[in-house]
This record gives sequence, structure tokens and C-alpha cells, in this order.
Amino acid sequence: MAAARSFRELKVYQAARDAARLVFDFSKHFPREEQYSLTDQIRRSSRAVKALLAEAWARRRYKAAFVNKIDEALGEAYETQSWLDDALDGQYFSTQEFENLDRRYDAIGGMLSRMIDRADDFCKYSPGTDYRSITCKDDEFLFTDY
Repeated sequence: MAAARSFRELKVYQAARDAARLVFDFSKHFPREEQYSLTDQIRRSSRAVKALLAEAWARRRYKAAFVNKIDEALGEAYETQSWLDDALDGQYFSTQEFENLDRRYDAIGGMLSRMIDRADDFCKYSPGTDYRSITCKDDEFLFTDY
């Protein structure tokens, strides 16, 4: 398997994106009185998982910064599970829908934990690397026009 060239190629990012979309779709049917509490919080935390993955990807130069962002993403995934508990308690979706989303966030949490354990595999260069001296392969571009 080839190394990911973008955070969008990470399976955990793709899983978090799919799960956030499902959370958004389910939360459309929450009661109006939950709009500024549960609905807002569960959408925010579910989206934060993938956003923090993107930020971690950009901070791979420093292992500690990378691990910190992945750890924050893990916290947001668990926070989403807590909000899912509240939505289930309020009977805003079925047990089956809850279990589907909860399993997804368990899997995401597992992938994030493994990323923390294997941070060296993601942090390509040592912190002292002079990025100006890195050369690209023929099919890679350091800079783009877009």
C-alpha cells in the first residue's frame, strides 16, 4: 500500500467524514429546542474529528504537535459518542441508528489511537530537517498554482 499523500487519503479521515455526514443527517430530525444545544454540539464535535486530522497532517514536521492534534481528534470522537448517548436518551433516533454511529466512532477512535502509537510512521522527517533541501520526485510538486 502506498503512503498517503494527503490527509484525504487517510482511511480514518474518510471514516470520520462519512460519520460526520451521518451525524448531520440524523441531527436534522432533532427537536427544534435542541438546535442550539445537542444539535450544535454533536455536529461540531463530529466535524472536529476530521478537521483535527487535517490539521495534524499539516503539523507532521513535529511529532509532538502531530500527536497532540490526533489526541484532540480522539477526544472529539469520544465527545461525539457522549452526545450520541444523549440523543439516544432523548429518543431522537433508534437504537439501531445509535449502534451504527457508535460502532463507527469506536472504529475511528481505534484508528486514531494506532496513529498516536505509530506517529513516527506519519512524521516523515526529523524535527531538524531543512525543508529547503528536500528534492521532489518527478511526479511531485512542492508548490502548485491553485
